[in-house]
Amino acid sequence: MKTLSAPQPSNADTGDFSPEQQRYLEGFFAGIAAGGVSFGDLAPTPSAPAGPSLDDLTKEERIKRELHPFDAIENLVMDARWNAKPEAENVFRYKWNGLFWLNPVKDGYMCRLRIPGGVVKSHQLRELAAISRELTTGYIQITTRNNFQIRLIEPKDCPEVLRRIQGCGLHSKGAGADNIRNITMNPCAGLDPHELIDVRPLVNELATLIIASKEFYDLPRKFNIAYDGGGLISSVEDTNDIGASAVRITDNDQGLEPGIWFRIALGGVTGHQTFASDWGVIVKPGQLNDVMLALLRVFIQFGDRTNRKKARFKYVVENLGLDGVLTEVEKRLPFPLTRLAADAPLQAARDFSQQGHSHVGIHAQKQDDLVYVGASVPVGQLTARQLDRVADLADSYGSGEIRLTVWQNLILPNVRTAYATTLAKSLKKLGLPCESSPLRGGFVACTGNRYCKFAATDTKGHALAMMDYLDKRVPLDQPVNIHFTGCPHSCAQHFMGDIGLLGTKVKSESGEGYHITVGGGFGENRRIGRQIFSAVPFEALGSTLEAMLKAYLAQRLSHESFHAFCNRHSVGQLQELFSAA
Repeated sequence: MKTLSAPQPSNADTGDFSPEQQRYLEGFFAGIAAGGVSFGDLAPTPSAPAGPSLDDLTKEERIKRELHPFDAIENLVMDARWNAKPEAENVFRYKWNGLFWLNPVKDGYMCRLRIPGGVVKSHQLRELAAISRELTTGYIQITTRNNFQIRLIEPKDCPEVLRRIQGCGLHSKGAGADNIRNITMNPCAGLDPHELIDVRPLVNELATLIIASKEFYDLPRKFNIAYDGGGLISSVEDTNDIGASAVRITDNDQGLEPGIWFRIALGGVTGHQTFASDWGVIVKPGQLNDVMLALLRVFIQFGDRTNRKKARFKYVVENLGLDGVLTEVEKRLPFPLTRLAADAPLQAARDFSQQGHSHVGIHAQKQDDLVYVGASVPVGQLTARQLDRVADLADSYGSGEIRLTVWQNLILPNVRTAYATTLAKSLKKLGLPCESSPLRGGFVACTGNRYCKFAATDTKGHALAMMDYLDKRVPLDQPVNIHFTGCPHSCAQHFMGDIGLLGTKVKSESGEGYHITVGGGFGENRRIGRQIFSAVPFEALGSTLEAMLKAYLAQRLSHESFHAFCNRHSVGQLQELFSAA
């Protein structure tokens, strides 16, 4: 019987060379050297650019790398068992589930939802009402991203709140921190007879892609997106990191296909006093979300993770330039982008002369014999009882649907014309008036220092007081927007209000006051407000605002808006006019 021996390793296996191989290599390298070439002349293998070192990253970036925020859910459940306050790192991580720890103002959480486009159903309203009544303070607030926030939640109740939110078909996933915030749109999308395109399908598709993809849960900082399909009610898209506005391309000799396209603006962030810049491209509706995802990927790659103050998309746009962003986006797309010539044949998306507080009141829809009824929600705050009743009214008079607006108000669509007045009376009895007041309909207020640790003032309480004070004393015939924000984060976007109020600490009885800006606007009236008064104590705020509005009424040109009046005068002239009044 023949014995089989194990195979012996070759020189190649052991890493040694035979004498013949060694002589060949010596000759090969001698030939290269004789030709004047050295290994130093050879280009190294290209490698991917290295990101910042761990030491250079911000504290928040290091926290994300130590434990992914979604993997901290077990910590959240353990905190709930003991009703324990979160550890410092988990305060940041829990924002990935929409939970914001309110300490030192309150020992509890705020939960922010994600409601794409601000469209909510009656059964969802009832469940949110039950959650707020059974597990929180009983109040829910509408945000300036047509969304809901629930306060005040004890640690022991957080898992149950999250479960019930998801159980009724809503989300809080990715609603805070370094994620894409609630996508906003025209609140009357699909209803407005003046709109160019219904953006609801685009918003819902993009929201599905974002919510389901882990790729979009580690951005350098927060990110805002808005779609505007035209119509009377703006989505204020130019205040977002990306704003897409519908335009109609008419017949032309530039080779552009006539029809509805989207014009894109980049880098808006009013807290940094910046509106989005026109990108110089137009995109077909069917390609819009592909472009959105490509822009997000550019932000993920180029966003600054070493400086939180420079981590917004605005700074990527500034560093790369609009053309540089375009180049990077096209690398990520299977199609080229269409450049927009300066003299492109565009039709405006909306007639701004018709704008006011057109989200409040009774308005005809594009559908026959149907109207939408917009109700004013004072500073966006609702009780559980009001939520329940609004849900009942939506079922009884409408289609069981409610739309939230960026102005912190709500709309009930698809109401038969014959029932509109009855519905409006019912909403008014509920404390949600439908009369289009030039003053009340334009008040916007952030959370304020009752629940936010950053706010210097009680913005919501002060806004309610100013509504009552001014409404009795100043009979306006033109809409005026007054925005109360408690800190420089500018959640209420005070820089774009006709009157913007930025909270500050002052030496007075209350210790609270406001810096006052005027002349802000959006859309075709876009302008950053200019500060005219500093540190006005709240005790003097009513008389100051009253004098400003009365001076405007006395000195304006015929039918001139407050926005136009302020921007027709210098800061010095306005100070003189308002102080004299």
